[in-house]
Amino acid sequence: MALTLVTAACGGDDDTSEPVPDTMPETTPETTAADTAPETTAADVAPETTMGDENMHPDWPEKIVFGFVPSQEQETLQDDIQPFIQVLQDGLGIEVEGVVTTDYTGLVTAMGSGQAQLGAFGPFGYVLGKDNFGNIEALIQSVRFGSATYHGQWLTNDASICNEPPVEATALENHDGEIVQVPALDAVALQVGVFFGDDGKALGETTDGGDPISAGYSCIGDISKVAGKTVAFTTETSTSGYLFPALSLTELGIDPTTDVNGVFTGGHDAAVTAVYNGDAEIGLSFDDARRTIRGENPDVGEKVIVFSITDEIPNDVVAVSSDLPQDLKDAIYDSIAAYLATDEGQAIFDEIYGWTDISRAVESDFDIVRNAANTLGITEPID
Repeated sequence: MALTLVTAACGGDDDTSEPVPDTMPETTPETTAADTAPETTAADVAPETTMGDENMHPDWPEKIVFGFVPSQEQETLQDDIQPFIQVLQDGLGIEVEGVVTTDYTGLVTAMGSGQAQLGAFGPFGYVLGKDNFGNIEALIQSVRFGSATYHGQWLTNDASICNEPPVEATALENHDGEIVQVPALDAVALQVGVFFGDDGKALGETTDGGDPISAGYSCIGDISKVAGKTVAFTTETSTSGYLFPALSLTELGIDPTTDVNGVFTGGHDAAVTAVYNGDAEIGLSFDDARRTIRGENPDVGEKVIVFSITDEIPNDVVAVSSDLPQDLKDAIYDSIAAYLATDEGQAIFDEIYGWTDISRAVESDFDIVRNAANTLGITEPID
């Protein structure tokens, strides 16, 4: 399987940076969680290990490669990951090289063949990599605003799909196995039109130019009405943008490959844009990807309506080679956790992944993704 790695060299102190997968928002609010974080620095919390301490861990490799799958332009991501890579390198005391693969298949192959030892994956990509190569394991589970799960959202520009008229400044959440409509400020994911004010989440976000951004509309609609319509999926490897929605259609007796006019837009922002522009009647994305185009289209929240959501999905992960020593895996986790506790780390991860915290990954949490892939017959990496 061909593999193309675009190397993002570990630069010096003058570098600036950031990275991105399937489940993370690709733009962030003008004010982020980092604005209210304690004023700590990487130096306050990072391990004191330094380059050159070769004898401290004789079983550690001299170098590890950390791979990322682009959900933004490759060149931008190459720049964005640099500060994080530098901090990780300084904390571990060994060389860390950051690379951006052309797609998730490249990263799966790189880790499976030993060309990379770390990788940032969406849950679907991780499961396929784990099940096909076996020599990788989930090390870090991302957490966003206290939640280790997220969901995909069904979007439409046709309110007739709604069972009741759409309501402004609302969102959909999964509660006890049912989809319920909640105020936008109560949603776990940051909704379009919501920003962080002095007292936390608030409505009334504006563009840089001062134009008001519409709060998002939602309703509870009927997915079975999707049959025969043009549906903008993201990519075939996206958990929220294809896998879980396709499973929902299949369970309703609707073939996602023949009973809808499915198109793959290549990204969550593009799927939202397709619905906004009327190129598709239905779209899929993570919650709330409408934010990704709100700067140029401040009325996206009212023109693109959320009418259903998928089941909960485990957040994206950092996977690690099973061949690495356990104390190195622990040091990697500790270094990333320490960096995320700093102002700079929070700002970087909020910008590139929307992470606000991390936890140790539990393999069984990904069984729901594995079962969905098996049901749809997708058990090998997709070229």
